[in-house]
Amino acid sequence: MERSFHILKFLKFTVAFVFITSGLMKVVNTELADYFAGLALPYPLETMYTVAWVEIAAGLLLLFNKYMKTALLALMVIMIGALVLTKIPALHAGFIHALFSARLDIVMLVLLMILFRFRVTT
Repeated sequence: MERSFHILKFLKFTVAFVFITSGLMKVVNTELADYFAGLALPYPLETMYTVAWVEIAAGLLLLFNKYMKTALLALMVIMIGALVLTKIPALHAGFIHALFSARLDIVMLVLLMILFRFRVTT
């Protein structure tokens, strides 16, 4: 039990790190605005900054064990949105290509689901 707790705690910190750095990159890297503009979203720049700040805030909430359920749900919504908007269109290049393209998003979504199931609060 103790070992499982430490593994989940490590996963929580790792997931928080990934989302905080991802959000910060969206805030400081202007090239990502072009990428979001290519997604045919309404208000792509505003969407990018909203996603960025949600990633940063939710990552910090995970680090500080606050509103864990809300933070994890918000990040799961972001990951599902990323899969739908950016990875499903990759199917036109072939199923294996789409799976390869989606591999990291799928891993992050699975980790978020594990953390949601076993919310570690210390």
